[in-house]
Amino acid sequence: MKKILFISAIMIVLVACGSGSPKYSDENSKALKTMIDNQSFEITSDWAQPLMTSAMQQLGNAGLFVNGSTAGNINISTHSNFLRMKNDSVMASLPFYGERQFGGGYNNASGIEFEGIPDDLQIKKGKESSYEIRFNMADKNSNTDNYRVYIKLFPNLTSTININSSSRSNIQFRGNVHEITATND
Repeated sequence: MKKILFISAIMIVLVACGSGSPKYSDENSKALKTMIDNQSFEITSDWAQPLMTSAMQQLGNAGLFVNGSTAGNINISTHSNFLRMKNDSVMASLPFYGERQFGGGYNNASGIEFEGIPDDLQIKKGKESSYEIRFNMADKNSNTDNYRVYIKLFPNLTSTININSSSRSNIQFRGNVHEITATND
């Protein structure tokens, strides 16, 4: 009886491990490839994931984030935000949560904003029909802030954006990628 249970358990594990299938459709994968080939897409983020510091943890402990958010995972689905690539230009307007490493001056926007032709643009096909995009960009509102941007686009049309800044703590965004339409052009 023990042998039968043991063999049954092994069979269940083997079947469960082998039954995984991709969590994306061929249609989505083709749509993503078209967006990359045309260099025409927009990412809208739902979550910001700032670098966890003691200051961020203190803000979280004080209950200053919206319900369902923590200091390391902040829901930004109700905030207007985007990262858009169109031809050889990239523009973004993303909220920033974290710490500045040194002063940014007066009247500077608190978010991450850039617009223009990126430096050192690299687009590579990754594993399982994903794409990796890297570039450098200067902040639109500050001559002291420069960003190293790393984007990963997945065939289920989700995305991650990692932004490393010269004067702010690192932050990651998770969201969705879609085609640029006439309304968000």
